[in-house]
Amino acid sequence: MEREPQGERAHPGGRPRDAAIDEAIILATRERLVRDGYSRMTIGDIVADAGVTRPTLYRRWKNKFDLVVDALDYGFRKQRDMYTVDMSELEPREVLVEAVRRLDPAYFNPDAMVLMGNFAGEAIRTPELMEILREHAVEPRVSLMEEVLKQLRERGAVRDGIDTRVIAMMCFGAYFAAFYAGEPKKEIPERVVAVLWPAIAAGQP
Repeated sequence: MEREPQGERAHPGGRPRDAAIDEAIILATRERLVRDGYSRMTIGDIVADAGVTRPTLYRRWKNKFDLVVDALDYGFRKQRDMYTVDMSELEPREVLVEAVRRLDPAYFNPDAMVLMGNFAGEAIRTPELMEILREHAVEPRVSLMEEVLKQLRERGAVRDGIDTRVIAMMCFGAYFAAFYAGEPKKEIPERVVAVLWPAIAAGQP
């Protein structure tokens, strides 16, 4: 589901890839996606922002679409690298709180909600963008939450038969609801689990 980090890789010419150049292009792409959206964003703008040439970009990505796929992967990898809490040391309820916290699309990028909204706005003109959004930004987060719930079930901490998919999507959706309602997101993990835990915890009446 995730691509490997770009790193220093050889392109067909045989020279190693410069990771700093890769990252400059990716960051410029992500910023342009937020500011301009996919349709208005141009390769010319990206190379100007990144301080590179068109041939430099095209040696790495064959088109704008492939570049955007890697730009989304970059954000999820960076978010994953920011996780500092060892969930194996937490009590089951706190594991769930931490898992909900990690669902936040803006965990790494404060502009993530705008970025995802821009992709949704392209659904008619460029429907394949919604598919890469699902595959590279939504599904990895939802799948991580499902995996946490399955592990808690195996530990006997939550009930058998719970619908892990629906629970994961409901938790993920809480961030979008808060964003559109203009409510703060800081307390979402605790508030969501306060409602959810009594319904799924093993041994609850």
